[in-house]
Amino acid sequence: MSRPFRFAVNMLSTGTSAEWRATCRKAEAMGYDVILVPDHLGMPAPFPSLVAAAEATERPRVGTFVLNAGFWNPALLAREVASTDQLTGGRLELGLGTGYARAEHDSAGLPFGSPRERVDHLERTITELDRLLGDPEHRPATAQSPRPPLLLGGNGNRVLRLTARHADIAAFTGARTEPDGTLRLISPAALEERVAAYRGFAADRSTPAELNYLVQRVEVGNDALARARELSAYAPDLPAEELLEHPAVLTGTVREIAERVRGHRERYGFTYFTVLEPFMDAFAPVIEELRS
Repeated sequence: MSRPFRFAVNMLSTGTSAEWRATCRKAEAMGYDVILVPDHLGMPAPFPSLVAAAEATERPRVGTFVLNAGFWNPALLAREVASTDQLTGGRLELGLGTGYARAEHDSAGLPFGSPRERVDHLERTITELDRLLGDPEHRPATAQSPRPPLLLGGNGNRVLRLTARHADIAAFTGARTEPDGTLRLISPAALEERVAAYRGFAADRSTPAELNYLVQRVEVGNDALARARELSAYAPDLPAEELLEHPAVLTGTVREIAERVRGHRERYGFTYFTVLEPFMDAFAPVIEELRS
């Protein structure tokens, strides 16, 4: 049996306290299941934003999408996670990744490191969080036991192995990181291979992880192929026909997009889709269509 769909919005700005709460309530009314906050300099701080989101809403879970492990000391992060889980009534989902933006590390005066070093730090962070939050004597304690659900994001083999061992949710971007820190979409076939690699690493799991995908654009309207051609800058290496097949770019009428989302569930196994805040309104009718 396939998991039911879940839908999240990744918030990129807060504004005033009243504006932030109003946006979170709007996301809840539109049917989003999770309100997420990223971890980038120049954007809202994740944990206080999530506490405010939980206070403003009743149903959605809240989460980080995703924390840059290089910004965090594991012991201090454990304190933040436990406190936030308590203050949100056990609604927290913890998303972690290696980080990919060197400029942010430079601005913060933190070492960026090689890809190997960043994955090493991510692994240490996961191990320490499991140890600390799993300790019944740890204070503060989490509301969820033994810890909030863990989402790990990444496409490389080492991160996929970590995800297979530790994560409740496996998040895919379908992109590779260029030397300058920008993301470039890989082909649908290459994404399918990455998901297959993860499934191989996770073959011994007793409980399969939920598979998440981050959608980059939602463009509702007629002539989906023409709209895909207009978005070719997102993937200059891909023909428009392949871009139309890619879960990162959802174009077409509401019904066509809903069918594409169902198709991505069949092809890749994705059941948990995240859209960026600028496309929250555009995607809301798709959620309604998928649940009708």
